[in-house]
Amino acid sequence: QLQASGGGLVQAGDSLTLSCAASGFGKYAMGWFRQAPGRERDFVAAVNWIGTRTFYADSVEDRFTISRDNAKNTVYLQMNSLQPEDAAVYYCAEAKGLDATRDHQDYDYWGQGTLVTVSS
Repeated sequence: QLQASGGGLVQAGDSLTLSCAASGFGKYAMGWFRQAPGRERDFVAAVNWIGTRTFYADSVEDRFTISRDNAKNTVYLQMNSLQPEDAAVYYCAEAKGLDATRDHQDYDYWGQGTLVTVSS
């Protein structure tokens, strides 16, 4: 079970950190995806199971940072310089394997989502 939290209303340029707590971390990669109204769910970031490799969508590269603390069964998404186009429901997900991937079909467990709203 995945529980995402940390969403909220911020202004453009602000920062926000999302957390995703898992009932138990296996040796699986973790990812963050987001879905804005009327749009498909898009990849945001992913981290491999030991936290040594990360991938980002081009739109968030250099602004967002994904990390994980396996001792706390938690994955984080630090989001800086937020823009209105970053507004969406953010979902964390557990991958089927060890390695990080951008394809949502490679993830089989999903959290309930946390809403991020960015005002201009």
